Amino acid sequence: MKLLRVGPWGKEKVCALDNQNKIRDLSSHVNDLNPGTLTLSNLTSWAKIDLEKLPEINNNLRIGSCINKPSNILCIGLNYSLHAKQTGSKLPKYPIVFNKSPDCLQGPYDPIKKRKTQEKLDYEVELALVIGKEAKNVSEASALDYVFGFFILNDISDRHVQKEIGNGHWTLGKSWCAPAGSILVTKDHIKEVNNLNLSLSVNGKIRQKGNTKNMIFNVNYLIHHISKYMVLKPGTIISTGTPAGTGMEQVPPKFLQVGDKLELAIDNLGKQNYEIIEDK
Repeated sequence: MKLLRVGPWGKEKVCALDNQNKIRDLSSHVNDLNPGTLTLSNLTSWAKIDLEKLPEINNNLRIGSCINKPSNILCIGLNYSLHAKQTGSKLPKYPIVFNKSPDCLQGPYDPIKKRKTQEKLDYEVELALVIGKEAKNVSEASALDYVFGFFILNDISDRHVQKEIGNGHWTLGKSWCAPAGSILVTKDHIKEVNNLNLSLSVNGKIRQKGNTKNMIFNVNYLIHHISKYMVLKPGTIISTGTPAGTGMEQVPPKFLQVGDKLELAIDNLGKQNYEIIEDK
């Protein structure tokens, strides 16, 4: 299925795309896409629904974050070798795992609000996944059995806070916002998750272009590794890292400014686009 949340902020309805990419109202079957509903057992039931019999939704309505109130947001740092090299970092021996605040998610077309003090606001296009079944000490071979679906996440980063104030802890610099979606795509639509193209442009110029096959630690390994040390609950997001080309890697650095327009894309997962505006 291809799921999304449509409507005003805080009043989104759960919807799904049918085979003609029409938006269908799924809210009579599920009230939200959150840790209480994002389970593989629910997905089995939803897959039996005839979407074309559901009411069609106006495609001009706002699209919200594809997940609401996730259990946790776990992110992977420096997971593409060229990105690590260009930031002056050593290649990690093990995945670098940090948190984003679960309440930082926003819609895939909502403007990003920038404070005047955020002089080093940066972008990071990433493949994200959400867990659909409790995962504890799982093998690499079975790791994808625990995944509900995949989506685009922009790991917006305040580099000043991350690098200079965080004292090695990245959460404060990573929790400003995170556009998520537009669609949450279940894994049956993805032929090879470890071979997806990612891209991000600023004002029409490509800054990031990569492929998940170039991850240092692929999706299977990340789930396997993290589940050895913590139990992954349904509704947990894992954002898998970003390829080279972030603003801090440009020469000279090119951080986000008010008026900049971004577009992000990942194979099979749609697009995001929005503008940077001033946070008053």
